[in-house]
Amino acid sequence: MGFAVRFIVVLVLCLPVSAYADFSGNQDVQVFIDDMVEKHQFDKAGLQAIFKQAESKESILKAISRPAEKRLEWSGYRKIFLTKDRIDKGKDFLKKYDSSFKRAEEVYGVPPHIVSAIIGVETRYGKHKGNYRVIDALSTLAFDYPPRSKFFKSELEQVLLLAKEQSFKALDLKGSYAGAMGYGQFIPSSYRHYAVDFDGDGVVDILNNPVDAIGSVANYFSKHKWHSKEPVSFPVNVIGEAYKSLINTNLKPKNTLTELKVAGVFIPEQYALSQAAKLQVLQGANGVEHWATLHNFYVITRYNHSHLYAMAVYQLANALLTQ
Repeated sequence: MGFAVRFIVVLVLCLPVSAYADFSGNQDVQVFIDDMVEKHQFDKAGLQAIFKQAESKESILKAISRPAEKRLEWSGYRKIFLTKDRIDKGKDFLKKYDSSFKRAEEVYGVPPHIVSAIIGVETRYGKHKGNYRVIDALSTLAFDYPPRSKFFKSELEQVLLLAKEQSFKALDLKGSYAGAMGYGQFIPSSYRHYAVDFDGDGVVDILNNPVDAIGSVANYFSKHKWHSKEPVSFPVNVIGEAYKSLINTNLKPKNTLTELKVAGVFIPEQYALSQAAKLQVLQGANGVEHWATLHNFYVITRYNHSHLYAMAVYQLANALLTQ
């Protein structure tokens, strides 16, 4: 190997990852850029400059392969989100933005403790909103993660449109490893469709404005058909073996409380037996727990498609009311 070749090899090996991990040479990215120019009249040179600075992150690929919802049972998941610190901070957050929470309930029909619990589970009331550049997260998942490439290309399109509409700098946006942003961790498509300017200052800002975040989470739930003043879930006792035939992995309730009752599930008298319901079985710290989950529980899973997530939100919301 000649001196010049050895010098080049050593030089390349010594370069930081960011010097050669950008997306500017990726042909799929060039196709994406051309589509954005054609569909949305973006400036091609401007997009090329953005992807020149975007970086592929191995840590993002590792993170998306091991989400907590797939690694943990309810006992472990609950320990993360039902802590005294999170509950105390939630109560403080409710008190500080009391007027905004009340107005959100008036406008959207979603109670303050549910909205607050979402923000508490997602970001500890804005403390942990994510340190990844959104452009890095979505580019990595769009072009280096084949299992969900189509979805994340769509979200990449959405975040560029969002930045254009709100006069944000795309490279400055920070969020989670999956590209979710702000107090309530909206992915870009949710940001564009459900975020609202709740304080009327002319900017839809759920990144740094908790008032907009409160209104936006409530609007999201309203748009996903939250039923005001209706229950979410309740623990039940079971007898016999027939109830086991009702256990399934669907998030949407497919049975009624009447069917659960016939199968050996004890339903308290205050609940209308005609309600759609699902029998949920959780592995708790003290053994198996059985819960009846209703329509509003399913609405919570529209925010994150996990029954563990929805139960954490529900129980944190209750703790904000009762403890």
